[in-house]
Amino acid sequence: MGEITHRPVVYVVSDSVGETAELVVKAAASQFRGSGVEVRRIPYVEDKETISEVVFLASQAKALIAFTLVVPEIKEFLIKKAAELHVETVDIIGPMLTKIGNITGKEPRYEPGLIYKLDEDYFRKVEAIEFAVKYDDGRDPRGIVRADIVLIGVSRTSKTPLSQYLAHKRLKVANVPLLPEVEPPEELFKVAPKKCIGLKISPEKLNDIRSERLKALGLKSQANYANIERIKEELEYSDKIMKRIGCPIIDVSNKAVEETANLISSMFHKK
Repeated sequence: MGEITHRPVVYVVSDSVGETAELVVKAAASQFRGSGVEVRRIPYVEDKETISEVVFLASQAKALIAFTLVVPEIKEFLIKKAAELHVETVDIIGPMLTKIGNITGKEPRYEPGLIYKLDEDYFRKVEAIEFAVKYDDGRDPRGIVRADIVLIGVSRTSKTPLSQYLAHKRLKVANVPLLPEVEPPEELFKVAPKKCIGLKISPEKLNDIRSERLKALGLKSQANYANIERIKEELEYSDKIMKRIGCPIIDVSNKAVEETANLISSMFHKK
């Protein structure tokens, strides 16, 4: 009978999920052909008892311990215990914390699981961006009910760029254009008035913006879209709708998108 060989074992110990450490271990192990490594992940390690148990198991299996522990007390305890039982360890995140601390001049927060909190924050932002695209320009009135904020106003009052800017602040924004010939969605009058933000603009400023827009499209600036009388009619209509809803109104005539977005964000969080 041939000699039975055992696969080398690496214990992955983390005070979070442990996925990062496992990926590093597997990436390194992939460089050694024919010597497959068994990875045993131990996540959410926050107490010394668990550390002691894992170090003992590693010593019995003649295993290596790779760890991502950011709490200094727990990390030092593992290193001490491993040394006592002659278990090799690899600190995956520690050296990076030290180097980043050196170049920033700051102390790390030593808070487990922050990368996953960041990921959650990232996915919220992506969800908000997708929401803004889906419910842009009144495409689907159902977005009015689901949104954190609903922007209303005539064409070229920066509704779409505002929606995207606010999405990067993790706010779900729907926007609805107001046009005299089109009855606004009934959902606008059913949601809380403070949820809606009316965007108003001076006729002269809107005329300039629309004329430039027509030029960019290669169209004549005399088109009805940029006609000052038509613009005044649209603004008068939108003003009536905003008053009917009873929503807050922001004059965007001389405001940059960033300025308006920060104002809206502030109004939302005060609610």
